[in-house]
Amino acid sequence: MPITIIDHPLIQHKLTILRDRDTGVKEFRKVVGEIAMLMCYETTRDLPLEEVGVETPVAPARGRIIAGKKPVIVPVMRAGLGMVNALLRLIPAAKVAHIGLYRDPGTLLPVEYYCKVPPDIAERDCILLDPMLATGGTASAAAQVLKNFGARSIRLLCILGSPPGLDKMQSDHPDVNVYVCAIDPELDENAYIVPGLGDAGDRIFGTR
Repeated sequence: MPITIIDHPLIQHKLTILRDRDTGVKEFRKVVGEIAMLMCYETTRDLPLEEVGVETPVAPARGRIIAGKKPVIVPVMRAGLGMVNALLRLIPAAKVAHIGLYRDPGTLLPVEYYCKVPPDIAERDCILLDPMLATGGTASAAAQVLKNFGARSIRLLCILGSPPGLDKMQSDHPDVNVYVCAIDPELDENAYIVPGLGDAGDRIFGTR
């Protein structure tokens, strides 16, 4: 499983803002979107292109556009929703699927409660969004849901990762490319990333 750490200075600067406990909901939500947009550049670097002809105001020219069907963006609800609009600004023709999973507080295992994907998902690149890769259980379950619907190309975007989460993805889905901005060293007794940035969903939506 290829792991790409996107350590661009702008991303690292914005990640520090997210880590700060004093960053409010409005700023946190905005910065999550900014990081997601910056990550999108790296994630889509190898999308296939095809050559087309265009007419500039001066003369005919040859250009390149994304070939084939556009990607499908797949947020893991609810925290992944905070990253969707940023990717749509760059890929407005992308389709959006939704996977609803929550972590059972007792078992820490993912529980699926909603799923809606386009019928032609097997013909599209899937960009799976989940800001935090902690135990990896939720991201792994989401990737498996996509595969059950026929998805063959999946990229996972996480703002923060952890060694257990990456190990889980490596074990369950070695074919999924994972992109993170940083890998924090450990999880606490509640399976939160340490030092992390808290609960991304709560901080995006102001529910705590």
